[in-house]
Amino acid sequence: MKRHPFEPARLLAGLTALIVGVGYGLDALGLWRAPGLWLFLALPVGLALSGTAAAWTSVRRHRTPPTAPPPPTLS
Repeated sequence: MKRHPFEPARLLAGLTALIVGVGYGLDALGLWRAPGLWLFLALPVGLALSGTAAAWTSVRRHRTPPTAPPPPTLS
């Protein structure tokens, strides 16, 4: 399997969706009563964190130090 780079933004977006889905599922089953707007506000906050992580990753990826010039060749 081909290795891929770690993407924290996708991890945060997935965890946010999972937490909100589990919360709504537990609320629908009557096992947990979601307090007020907690689940409604969790999604935008999680997606904002995900966007911040994506921007940070993009900045870090594009700020690589310049490579040294190749050594001169003797012809």
